[in-house]
Amino acid sequence: MARTSPLMIQVATGDPRPIGRQIVDAVRMKIATGELIQGDQLPSVRGLAQQLMINPNTVAKAYAELTTEGWLESRQGTGLFVAAPRQRLSDAERERRLDDAIGRFVNDVIPLGFPPDEVQDRVAHEFRQLVPRKTA
Repeated sequence: MARTSPLMIQVATGDPRPIGRQIVDAVRMKIATGELIQGDQLPSVRGLAQQLMINPNTVAKAYAELTTEGWLESRQGTGLFVAAPRQRLSDAERERRLDDAIGRFVNDVIPLGFPPDEVQDRVAHEFRQLVPRKTA
């Protein structure tokens, strides 16, 4: 039986990412960390738009992207649900995205002047904070 999950996300006007991207990223993270699990129902487009005080079209586009990518599934007449886990990207695409993300991260962090050991420790700490939720 599916449980309806409130989608506790926030959008930030100061974030350089568009609001739709913030929604997509937040939902992906909640699924990846196990905060949202297979079968959880997401709020309606109108409900999330009201919660976040944004245009419903923005939510609809974010939900459509998540559905196309296989993170969510639409059930006729009942709404959107977290889809069953599956490999959503080819191995080559996963590698490409990892390389891109690491490149962006390194370019953002190097100018901050932290020693590499401290950066690695902090990244490892963040992973430890997130990953256990997925396996629990």
